Amino acid sequence: MPNTSTESPARGLYAGKAVTVMGLGLFGGGVGAARYFARRGARVTVTDTKSSRELAPSLKALKGLAVTFHLGGHRTGDFTRADIVAVSPAVKPDSPYVALARKAGATITSEMNLFMELCPAPVVGVTGSNGKSTTTALAGAILGRDRPARVAGNIGKSLLDEVEGIGPDETIVLELSSAQLHALARIRRSPHVAVVTNISENHIDWHGSMYSYVSAKRNILRFQKPGDVAVLNADDAEVRTWRRRTPGRVVLFSARRARAEGVFADGAGLVFRLGGREERVDISRMQLRGRHNLSNVLAAAAAARVLGVPAPVIGEAIAAFRPLPHRLEPVGERGGVLFVNDSKATTPLAACAAIDAFAEPIVLIAGGYDKHIDPAPMVRAIRRRVKAVVLVGETAEALQKAIGNRRPVVERAGDFADAVRRAAALARRGDVVLLSTGHASWDMFDNYEQRGEEFRRVATELGMTPLQAG
Repeated sequence: MPNTSTESPARGLYAGKAVTVMGLGLFGGGVGAARYFARRGARVTVTDTKSSRELAPSLKALKGLAVTFHLGGHRTGDFTRADIVAVSPAVKPDSPYVALARKAGATITSEMNLFMELCPAPVVGVTGSNGKSTTTALAGAILGRDRPARVAGNIGKSLLDEVEGIGPDETIVLELSSAQLHALARIRRSPHVAVVTNISENHIDWHGSMYSYVSAKRNILRFQKPGDVAVLNADDAEVRTWRRRTPGRVVLFSARRARAEGVFADGAGLVFRLGGREERVDISRMQLRGRHNLSNVLAAAAAARVLGVPAPVIGEAIAAFRPLPHRLEPVGERGGVLFVNDSKATTPLAACAAIDAFAEPIVLIAGGYDKHIDPAPMVRAIRRRVKAVVLVGETAEALQKAIGNRRPVVERAGDFADAVRRAAALARRGDVVLLSTGHASWDMFDNYEQRGEEFRRVATELGMTPLQAG
Protein backbone atom coordinates (compact mmCIF):
# COMPACT_ATOMS: atom_id res chain seq x y z
CA MET A 1 0.00 0.00 0.00
CA PRO A 2 2.34 2.80 -1.15
CA ASN A 3 1.91 6.38 -0.02
CA THR A 4 2.73 8.56 -3.01
CA SER A 5 3.49 11.78 -1.13
CA THR A 6 6.41 13.83 -2.40
CA GLU A 7 7.14 15.59 0.88
CA SER A 8 10.86 16.28 0.94
CA PRO A 9 12.97 14.91 3.78
CA ALA A 10 14.31 17.23 6.45
CA ARG A 11 17.81 16.11 5.50
CA GLY A 12 19.55 13.34 3.60
CA LEU A 13 21.11 11.58 6.60
CA TYR A 14 19.65 8.24 5.50
CA ALA A 15 19.26 9.06 1.81
CA GLY A 16 18.73 5.89 -0.20
CA LYS A 17 18.87 3.57 2.82
CA ALA A 18 16.28 0.81 2.95
CA VAL A 19 14.64 0.99 6.35
CA THR A 20 12.02 -1.45 7.61
CA VAL A 21 9.93 -0.40 10.59
CA MET A 22 8.65 -3.63 12.12
CA GLY A 23 5.48 -2.99 14.10
CA LEU A 24 3.61 0.26 13.54
CA GLY A 25 1.30 -0.21 16.50
CA LEU A 26 -0.91 2.42 18.10
CA PHE A 27 1.35 3.81 20.82
CA GLY A 28 3.58 6.23 18.92
CA GLY A 29 6.92 4.43 18.67
CA GLY A 30 6.38 2.96 15.21
CA VAL A 31 4.99 6.23 13.92
CA GLY A 32 7.95 8.11 15.40
CA ALA A 33 10.50 5.79 13.80
CA ALA A 34 8.79 5.84 10.39
CA ARG A 35 8.50 9.62 10.41
CA TYR A 36 12.12 10.06 11.53
CA PHE A 37 13.60 7.93 8.75
CA ALA A 38 11.22 9.12 6.01
CA ARG A 39 12.00 12.77 6.69
CA ARG A 40 15.71 12.02 6.43
CA GLY A 41 15.62 10.48 2.99
CA ALA A 42 15.28 6.76 3.70
CA ARG A 43 13.15 4.37 1.67
CA VAL A 44 10.82 3.36 4.49
CA THR A 45 8.68 0.26 4.59
CA VAL A 46 6.33 -0.24 7.52
CA THR A 47 5.24 -3.81 8.20
CA ASP A 48 2.72 -5.01 10.76
CA THR A 49 0.58 -8.10 11.28
CA LYS A 50 -2.46 -5.89 11.96
CA SER A 51 -4.72 -4.60 9.20
CA SER A 52 -5.08 -1.05 7.93
CA ARG A 53 -8.42 -0.83 9.74
CA GLU A 54 -6.84 -1.77 13.05
CA LEU A 55 -3.98 0.69 12.51
CA ALA A 56 -6.06 3.57 11.15
CA PRO A 57 -4.96 6.22 13.73
CA SER A 58 -1.27 5.49 13.12
CA LEU A 59 -1.71 5.47 9.36
CA LYS A 60 -3.40 8.85 9.57
CA ALA A 61 -0.41 10.19 11.55
CA LEU A 62 1.91 9.21 8.68
CA LYS A 63 -0.22 10.71 5.92
CA GLY A 64 1.87 12.86 3.59
CA LEU A 65 5.09 10.90 4.02
CA ALA A 66 6.69 8.67 1.39
CA VAL A 67 6.19 5.38 3.22
CA THR A 68 5.28 1.96 1.84
CA PHE A 69 2.96 -0.14 4.01
CA HIS A 70 2.92 -3.95 4.07
CA LEU A 71 0.15 -4.76 6.53
CA GLY A 72 -1.66 -7.90 7.59
CA GLY A 73 1.60 -9.90 7.73
CA HIS A 74 5.35 -9.68 7.16
CA ARG A 75 7.29 -10.23 3.92
CA THR A 76 10.70 -11.88 4.00
CA GLY A 77 12.19 -9.40 1.52
CA ASP A 78 11.47 -6.46 3.82
CA PHE A 79 14.04 -7.95 6.18
CA THR A 80 16.60 -9.59 3.90
CA ARG A 81 16.95 -6.44 1.74
CA ALA A 82 16.93 -3.86 4.56
CA ASP A 83 19.89 -1.76 5.62
CA ILE A 84 18.21 -0.89 8.94
CA VAL A 85 15.37 -2.59 10.81
CA ALA A 86 13.68 -0.61 13.58
CA VAL A 87 11.89 -3.14 15.77
CA SER A 88 8.82 -2.44 17.89
CA PRO A 89 8.93 -3.39 21.59
CA ALA A 90 5.94 -5.66 20.90
CA VAL A 91 8.15 -7.96 18.79
CA LYS A 92 9.61 -10.83 20.82
CA PRO A 93 13.41 -11.26 20.87
CA ASP A 94 13.23 -14.61 19.08
CA SER A 95 11.42 -13.26 16.00
CA PRO A 96 12.56 -15.20 12.92
CA TYR A 97 12.21 -12.06 10.80
CA VAL A 98 14.66 -10.14 12.99
CA ALA A 99 17.01 -13.11 12.77
CA LEU A 100 16.78 -12.97 8.96
CA ALA A 101 17.61 -9.27 8.94
CA ARG A 102 20.55 -9.76 11.26
CA LYS A 103 21.90 -12.61 9.12
CA ALA A 104 21.57 -10.40 6.02
CA GLY A 105 23.72 -7.73 7.70
CA ALA A 106 21.06 -5.18 8.62
CA THR A 107 21.51 -2.87 11.57
CA ILE A 108 18.91 -3.74 14.23
CA THR A 109 17.66 -0.82 16.27
CA SER A 110 14.52 0.60 17.88
CA GLU A 111 12.80 3.95 18.22
CA MET A 112 13.92 4.27 21.85
CA ASN A 113 17.52 3.25 21.17
CA LEU A 114 17.80 5.85 18.44
CA PHE A 115 16.38 8.52 20.70
CA MET A 116 18.72 7.65 23.59
CA GLU A 117 21.73 7.82 21.27
CA LEU A 118 20.71 11.20 19.82
CA CYS A 119 19.17 13.06 22.77
CA PRO A 120 21.39 15.96 23.98
CA ALA A 121 19.37 16.58 27.17
CA PRO A 122 19.49 14.73 30.50
CA VAL A 123 17.00 11.85 30.64
CA VAL A 124 14.92 10.66 33.56
CA GLY A 125 13.91 7.06 32.88
CA VAL A 126 11.02 5.48 34.79
CA THR A 127 10.26 1.78 34.94
CA GLY A 128 8.51 -0.75 37.15
CA SER A 129 5.85 -3.42 36.94
CA ASN A 130 3.17 -0.93 38.05
CA GLY A 131 2.97 2.84 38.39
CA LYS A 132 5.26 3.76 35.48
CA SER A 133 2.86 6.06 33.66
CA THR A 134 1.64 7.96 36.71
CA THR A 135 5.20 8.42 37.99
CA THR A 136 6.42 9.51 34.55
CA ALA A 137 3.60 12.00 34.00
CA LEU A 138 3.92 13.45 37.50
CA ALA A 139 7.71 13.78 37.22
CA GLY A 140 7.18 15.60 33.93
CA ALA A 141 4.56 17.89 35.50
CA ILE A 142 6.86 18.75 38.40
CA LEU A 143 9.91 19.37 36.22
CA GLY A 144 7.80 21.40 33.78
CA ARG A 145 7.14 23.97 36.49
CA ASP A 146 10.88 24.54 36.88
CA ARG A 147 12.36 24.18 33.36
CA PRO A 148 11.58 23.05 29.81
CA ALA A 149 10.59 19.38 30.06
CA ARG A 150 9.09 16.78 27.73
CA VAL A 151 7.42 13.45 28.52
CA ALA A 152 7.54 10.49 26.14
CA GLY A 153 8.26 6.79 25.74
CA ASN A 154 5.98 3.91 26.61
CA ILE A 155 3.42 6.42 27.91
CA GLY A 156 2.36 6.79 24.25
CA LYS A 157 4.50 9.47 22.62
CA SER A 158 7.67 9.43 20.54
CA LEU A 159 10.13 12.33 20.55
CA LEU A 160 12.44 10.79 17.97
CA ASP A 161 11.47 13.10 15.13
CA GLU A 162 11.75 16.10 17.49
CA VAL A 163 15.17 15.18 18.83
CA GLU A 164 17.09 17.78 16.81
CA GLY A 165 14.96 20.52 18.40
CA ILE A 166 15.72 19.40 21.96
CA GLY A 167 18.24 21.57 23.81
CA PRO A 168 20.68 20.57 26.57
CA ASP A 169 18.81 22.84 29.02
CA GLU A 170 15.70 20.64 28.82
CA THR A 171 14.92 17.52 30.82
CA ILE A 172 13.31 14.51 29.15
CA VAL A 173 11.17 12.07 31.15
CA LEU A 174 10.73 8.65 29.56
CA GLU A 175 8.50 5.78 30.60
CA LEU A 176 10.50 2.66 29.76
CA SER A 177 8.94 -0.79 29.40
CA SER A 178 10.81 -4.03 30.02
CA ALA A 179 10.93 -4.64 26.26
CA GLN A 180 12.42 -1.21 25.58
CA LEU A 181 14.97 -1.78 28.33
CA HIS A 182 15.82 -5.20 26.92
CA ALA A 183 16.76 -3.48 23.64
CA LEU A 184 18.79 -0.74 25.38
CA ALA A 185 21.43 -3.32 26.27
CA ARG A 186 22.48 -3.24 22.59
CA ILE A 187 23.71 0.34 22.94
CA ARG A 188 24.78 0.11 26.61
CA ARG A 189 22.92 3.24 27.65
CA SER A 190 21.03 4.03 30.86
CA PRO A 191 19.25 7.26 31.82
CA HIS A 192 20.97 9.94 33.89
CA VAL A 193 18.27 9.47 36.53
CA ALA A 194 16.81 5.96 36.74
CA VAL A 195 13.53 5.58 38.69
CA VAL A 196 12.23 2.12 39.62
CA THR A 197 8.75 1.94 41.14
CA ASN A 198 8.47 -1.80 41.92
CA ILE A 199 8.98 -5.27 40.48
CA SER A 200 6.43 -8.07 40.30
CA GLU A 201 5.64 -10.85 37.86
CA ASN A 202 4.64 -9.48 34.46
CA HIS A 203 5.23 -10.01 30.73
CA ILE A 204 6.55 -13.53 31.22
CA ASP A 205 4.93 -14.40 27.88
CA TRP A 206 7.35 -11.93 26.21
CA HIS A 207 10.51 -12.54 28.25
CA GLY A 208 10.13 -16.27 28.82
CA SER A 209 11.01 -16.20 32.52
CA MET A 210 10.92 -13.97 35.58
CA TYR A 211 14.73 -13.96 35.58
CA SER A 212 14.83 -12.52 32.05
CA TYR A 213 12.14 -9.96 32.90
CA VAL A 214 14.04 -8.70 35.94
CA SER A 215 17.30 -8.69 34.01
CA ALA A 216 15.75 -6.47 31.35
CA LYS A 217 14.42 -4.07 33.99
CA ARG A 218 17.91 -3.74 35.51
CA ASN A 219 19.17 -2.24 32.26
CA ILE A 220 17.69 1.07 33.44
CA LEU A 221 20.70 1.44 35.74
CA ARG A 222 23.11 -1.24 34.49
CA PHE A 223 25.05 1.22 32.30
CA GLN A 224 24.92 4.30 34.54
CA LYS A 225 28.02 6.35 35.25
CA PRO A 226 29.31 7.66 38.62
CA GLY A 227 27.56 11.02 38.11
CA ASP A 228 24.16 9.41 37.55
CA VAL A 229 21.37 8.78 40.07
CA ALA A 230 19.17 5.76 40.83
CA VAL A 231 15.86 6.46 42.62
CA LEU A 232 14.74 3.14 44.10
CA ASN A 233 11.75 1.89 46.09
CA ALA A 234 12.99 0.85 49.53
CA ASP A 235 9.65 -0.89 50.19
CA ASP A 236 10.18 -3.39 47.35
CA ALA A 237 12.30 -6.39 48.36
CA GLU A 238 13.76 -6.82 44.87
CA VAL A 239 14.27 -3.18 43.95
CA ARG A 240 16.08 -2.15 47.12
CA THR A 241 18.84 -4.68 46.35
CA TRP A 242 19.61 -2.82 43.11
CA ARG A 243 21.48 -0.09 44.98
CA ARG A 244 24.52 -2.32 44.65
CA ARG A 245 24.12 -2.47 40.87
CA THR A 246 24.91 1.14 39.91
CA PRO A 247 28.08 3.20 40.30
CA GLY A 248 25.91 6.30 40.65
CA ARG A 249 24.24 7.95 43.63
CA VAL A 250 21.32 6.03 45.13
CA VAL A 251 18.24 7.74 46.60
CA LEU A 252 15.74 5.45 48.34
CA PHE A 253 12.07 6.34 48.86
CA SER A 254 9.50 4.75 51.16
CA ALA A 255 5.75 5.06 51.70
CA ARG A 256 5.98 2.92 54.86
CA ARG A 257 8.70 4.24 57.13
CA ALA A 258 11.00 7.17 57.83
CA ARG A 259 14.51 7.05 56.46
CA ALA A 260 17.69 8.57 57.83
CA GLU A 261 18.58 9.44 54.22
CA GLY A 262 16.08 9.47 51.40
CA VAL A 263 12.49 10.49 50.69
CA PHE A 264 9.49 9.25 52.68
CA ALA A 265 5.91 9.93 53.70
CA ASP A 266 5.02 11.20 57.15
CA GLY A 267 1.28 11.67 57.68
CA ALA A 268 0.10 14.31 55.22
CA GLY A 269 3.67 15.32 54.53
CA LEU A 270 6.45 14.31 52.20
CA VAL A 271 9.93 14.50 53.72
CA PHE A 272 13.21 14.94 51.88
CA ARG A 273 16.30 13.96 53.88
CA LEU A 274 19.06 14.45 51.38
CA GLY A 275 22.66 15.44 51.94
CA GLY A 276 22.20 16.26 55.62
CA ARG A 277 19.25 18.60 54.98
CA GLU A 278 15.57 17.99 55.78
CA GLU A 279 12.66 19.56 53.90
CA ARG A 280 8.93 18.90 54.26
CA VAL A 281 6.13 19.30 51.70
CA ASP A 282 2.40 19.21 52.46
CA ILE A 283 0.65 16.64 50.26
CA SER A 284 -2.76 16.71 51.98
CA ARG A 285 -4.34 18.02 48.75
CA MET A 286 -3.05 15.10 46.67
CA GLN A 287 -5.77 13.84 44.30
CA LEU A 288 -4.32 10.35 43.78
CA ARG A 289 -5.79 7.51 45.86
CA GLY A 290 -4.02 4.57 47.44
CA ARG A 291 -0.69 3.65 49.00
CA HIS A 292 0.62 2.61 45.60
CA ASN A 293 0.01 6.12 44.28
CA LEU A 294 1.68 7.61 47.35
CA SER A 295 4.70 5.53 46.39
CA ASN A 296 4.49 6.88 42.82
CA VAL A 297 4.37 10.43 44.17
CA LEU A 298 7.46 9.81 46.31
CA ALA A 299 9.34 8.40 43.31
CA ALA A 300 8.52 11.37 41.08
CA ALA A 301 9.25 13.88 43.85
CA ALA A 302 12.61 12.26 44.63
CA ALA A 303 13.67 12.38 40.98
CA ALA A 304 12.67 16.03 40.70
CA ARG A 305 14.41 17.04 43.94
CA VAL A 306 17.75 15.43 43.02
CA LEU A 307 17.54 17.41 39.77
CA GLY A 308 17.22 20.63 41.76
CA VAL A 309 13.49 21.40 41.67
CA PRO A 310 12.64 23.36 44.86
CA ALA A 311 10.52 21.51 47.41
CA PRO A 312 7.62 24.07 47.36
CA VAL A 313 7.34 23.71 43.58
CA ILE A 314 7.12 19.94 43.98
CA GLY A 315 4.29 20.33 46.50
CA GLU A 316 2.31 22.62 44.18
CA ALA A 317 2.63 20.20 41.27
CA ILE A 318 1.50 17.22 43.38
CA ALA A 319 -1.62 19.09 44.53
CA ALA A 320 -2.55 19.98 40.94
CA PHE A 321 -1.95 16.55 39.42
CA ARG A 322 -5.03 14.49 38.46
CA PRO A 323 -5.25 10.74 37.86
CA LEU A 324 -4.29 9.70 34.35
CA PRO A 325 -6.92 8.12 32.11
CA HIS A 326 -7.53 4.44 32.88
CA ARG A 327 -5.54 4.59 36.13
CA LEU A 328 -7.91 4.77 39.11
CA GLU A 329 -9.72 7.45 37.14
CA PRO A 330 -13.10 8.53 38.57
CA VAL A 331 -15.26 8.87 35.47
CA GLY A 332 -18.76 9.55 36.79
CA GLU A 333 -21.57 8.99 39.27
CA ARG A 334 -25.05 7.49 39.18
CA GLY A 335 -27.39 7.44 42.16
CA GLY A 336 -24.57 7.99 44.64
CA VAL A 337 -22.40 5.28 43.04
CA LEU A 338 -18.90 6.27 41.88
CA PHE A 339 -17.63 4.65 38.66
CA VAL A 340 -13.83 4.25 38.51
CA ASN A 341 -11.86 3.25 35.42
CA ASP A 342 -8.67 1.37 36.30
CA SER A 343 -8.39 -0.52 33.01
CA LYS A 344 -4.59 -0.17 33.11
CA ALA A 345 -4.54 -2.68 35.99
CA THR A 346 -3.50 -5.62 33.80
CA THR A 347 -1.85 -7.70 36.55
CA PRO A 348 -3.28 -9.20 39.75
CA LEU A 349 -1.07 -7.03 41.95
CA ALA A 350 -2.22 -3.88 40.17
CA ALA A 351 -5.82 -4.87 40.88
CA CYS A 352 -4.91 -5.48 44.54
CA ALA A 353 -3.56 -1.94 44.79
CA ALA A 354 -6.78 -0.56 43.32
CA ILE A 355 -8.98 -2.58 45.67
CA ASP A 356 -6.99 -1.38 48.67
CA ALA A 357 -7.32 2.26 47.59
CA PHE A 358 -11.01 2.43 48.59
CA ALA A 359 -12.69 2.35 51.99
CA GLU A 360 -16.12 2.25 50.29
CA PRO A 361 -17.86 -1.04 49.35
CA ILE A 362 -16.60 -2.21 45.96
CA VAL A 363 -18.35 -3.89 43.05
CA LEU A 364 -15.44 -5.12 40.96
CA ILE A 365 -15.21 -6.02 37.28
CA ALA A 366 -12.38 -8.55 36.84
CA GLY A 367 -11.00 -11.05 34.34
CA GLY A 368 -9.60 -10.98 30.83
CA TYR A 369 -6.68 -12.27 28.80
CA ASP A 370 -4.54 -14.87 30.56
CA LYS A 371 -0.91 -13.74 30.87
CA HIS A 372 -0.23 -16.79 33.05
CA ILE A 373 0.36 -14.77 36.18
CA ASP A 374 -0.78 -16.29 39.50
CA PRO A 375 -4.07 -14.56 40.45
CA ALA A 376 -3.90 -15.68 44.11
CA PRO A 377 -3.10 -12.19 45.54
CA MET A 378 -6.06 -10.68 43.71
CA VAL A 379 -8.34 -13.53 44.80
CA ARG A 380 -7.37 -12.90 48.44
CA ALA A 381 -8.02 -9.17 48.05
CA ILE A 382 -11.43 -9.86 46.48
CA ARG A 383 -12.43 -12.15 49.33
CA ARG A 384 -11.24 -9.63 51.91
CA ARG A 385 -12.49 -6.33 50.53
CA VAL A 386 -14.96 -6.70 47.66
CA LYS A 387 -18.75 -6.66 48.10
CA ALA A 388 -19.49 -8.23 44.71
CA VAL A 389 -17.46 -9.20 41.65
CA VAL A 390 -18.51 -9.56 38.02
CA LEU A 391 -16.19 -11.83 36.05
CA VAL A 392 -15.65 -11.59 32.30
CA GLY A 393 -13.23 -12.81 29.67
CA GLU A 394 -11.21 -15.98 29.20
CA THR A 395 -10.09 -16.20 32.85
CA ALA A 396 -13.60 -15.80 34.29
CA GLU A 397 -14.20 -19.49 34.91
CA ALA A 398 -10.86 -20.05 36.63
CA LEU A 399 -11.33 -16.95 38.79
CA GLN A 400 -14.82 -18.06 39.80
CA LYS A 401 -13.48 -21.41 40.97
CA ALA A 402 -10.63 -19.73 42.86
CA ILE A 403 -12.91 -17.21 44.61
CA GLY A 404 -15.50 -19.82 45.61
CA ASN A 405 -19.08 -19.06 46.57
CA ARG A 406 -18.91 -18.00 50.22
CA ARG A 407 -17.83 -14.39 49.82
CA PRO A 408 -18.32 -12.15 47.89
CA VAL A 409 -21.28 -12.28 45.50
CA VAL A 410 -19.94 -13.58 42.16
CA GLU A 411 -21.62 -13.17 38.77
CA ARG A 412 -20.43 -14.17 35.29
CA ALA A 413 -21.01 -11.83 32.36
CA GLY A 414 -21.58 -12.85 28.76
CA ASP A 415 -19.55 -9.95 27.38
CA PHE A 416 -17.97 -6.73 28.58
CA ALA A 417 -21.04 -4.52 28.21
CA ASP A 418 -23.01 -7.10 30.18
CA ALA A 419 -20.33 -6.96 32.89
CA VAL A 420 -20.75 -3.20 33.28
CA ARG A 421 -24.53 -3.51 33.38
CA ARG A 422 -24.38 -6.27 36.01
CA ALA A 423 -21.91 -4.30 38.16
CA ALA A 424 -24.11 -1.19 38.03
CA ALA A 425 -27.16 -3.26 39.04
CA LEU A 426 -25.33 -4.73 42.03
CA ALA A 427 -24.11 -1.35 43.32
CA ARG A 428 -25.95 0.74 45.92
CA ARG A 429 -25.55 4.35 47.04
CA GLY A 430 -22.10 4.83 48.55
CA ASP A 431 -20.55 1.96 46.57
CA VAL A 432 -17.79 2.08 43.97
CA VAL A 433 -18.05 0.27 40.64
CA LEU A 434 -14.41 -0.46 39.94
CA LEU A 435 -13.04 -1.65 36.61
CA SER A 436 -9.74 -3.17 37.69
CA THR A 437 -9.57 -6.50 35.92
CA GLY A 438 -6.11 -7.72 36.95
CA HIS A 439 -5.71 -9.04 33.40
CA ALA A 440 -4.83 -7.76 29.93
CA SER A 441 -7.59 -6.82 27.51
CA TRP A 442 -6.51 -8.73 24.41
CA ASP A 443 -9.23 -11.40 24.58
CA MET A 444 -11.87 -8.69 24.04
CA PHE A 445 -10.12 -5.46 22.97
CA ASP A 446 -7.06 -4.20 21.14
CA ASN A 447 -5.72 -2.56 24.29
CA TYR A 448 -6.64 -1.44 27.80
CA GLU A 449 -7.54 2.07 26.59
CA GLN A 450 -10.27 0.65 24.37
CA ARG A 451 -11.59 -1.36 27.32
CA GLY A 452 -11.61 1.70 29.56
CA GLU A 453 -13.48 3.77 26.99
CA GLU A 454 -16.08 1.03 26.58
CA PHE A 455 -16.57 1.03 30.36
CA ARG A 456 -17.21 4.77 30.25
CA ARG A 457 -19.55 4.46 27.26
CA VAL A 458 -21.73 1.71 28.73
CA ALA A 459 -21.88 3.39 32.15
CA THR A 460 -22.99 6.64 30.49
CA GLU A 461 -25.71 4.76 28.62
CA LEU A 462 -26.89 3.45 31.99
CA GLY A 463 -27.33 7.00 33.26
CA MET A 464 -23.91 7.79 34.74
CA THR A 465 -23.20 11.52 34.89
CA PRO A 466 -19.62 12.06 33.69
CA LEU A 467 -17.34 13.95 36.05
CA GLN A 468 -15.99 17.23 34.76
CA ALA A 469 -12.25 17.42 34.14
CA GLY A 470 -10.20 20.02 35.93
